[in-house]
Amino acid sequence: MKFIAKAALASLAALAASTAFAQDKDLKVGAIYMDAQGFYAGVRKGIQDGAKDAGRKLEVIETNAQGDVSKESSFIDSLISAGVQAIIVSPVSADGSFRAIRRAHDAGIPVVCYNTCLSENDMKDYVSAYAVGDPYQFGHKLGDAAADYFLAEKKDAPTIAVLNCEFVEVCVTRRKGFEEALFAKVPNAKIVDNQEGATLDKAVSVASTMLSSHPDLDAFFGEAGGATLGAARAVKSQGRVGKTVVFGGDMTTEIAQELADFSVIKAVVDISGQGLGKLALTQAINSIDGKPPADIKVAYDIDLYKSAEDGKGWLEAHADGIP
Repeated sequence: MKFIAKAALASLAALAASTAFAQDKDLKVGAIYMDAQGFYAGVRKGIQDGAKDAGRKLEVIETNAQGDVSKESSFIDSLISAGVQAIIVSPVSADGSFRAIRRAHDAGIPVVCYNTCLSENDMKDYVSAYAVGDPYQFGHKLGDAAADYFLAEKKDAPTIAVLNCEFVEVCVTRRKGFEEALFAKVPNAKIVDNQEGATLDKAVSVASTMLSSHPDLDAFFGEAGGATLGAARAVKSQGRVGKTVVFGGDMTTEIAQELADFSVIKAVVDISGQGLGKLALTQAINSIDGKPPADIKVAYDIDLYKSAEDGKGWLEAHADGIP
């Protein structure tokens, strides 16, 4: 019995020493951003700040996939070859990004998604953690704010156009949340147009065309930051201030300035890029240490800004302009 007890104690000591060694070793993590500005600039800063605060020597190898599946895939292969211990990524496409993420998983590298991810089944098989603000709640909060605005303005049948980013599933879910909250309070509201306009330049162009096609349009819903700001600029350039308003997602300095002005943008729902980046890095380190979350999805808070004062407050809190 003494021999067994000593053996057990020795095993526990070896395990503790092994764990301590694992948590002291240098780390190398890959990070892929879908863009270089706005929300993704915030994610990048969050990851970089998290690396400084990790209490361990941590190298981050990073790139901007520019919304291109092939670039994303090529960089994941480079990260595998570089011997990273985890990869943090917001997949460009649930279907198109799948194979590269599977290659990383098969190479023994934990993959942590943020903001977007693979399908539910593929995520369970190939992803270690998913740091995300619930996209349904994201849209639902904004739809609720839009409904309150229309009720206050005594508009019981408003017309809304959507500028979408629905090449990623998360944006489809945002719209579903928005529509369900809106129609619950304003059942006669109508979505009269829905077109892709995720980047700023395209959003301005598409929104301008929508305003020409729907001269009595009451509002835009921008599913992401470029769409939100693009819609606001189109409203101003087309002389529609006071007639068409904007509800949108993803706070940036320019969007906060528009909200503070409060002539066009009336509400913005947001997930902090910096906060989500730090959360994703934490999950990557935990996965490297053999402690992935019990539930793959790790929730992050969603914020709603719906007044000029909210816009001014955001600007004060983000003097560096990074969301």
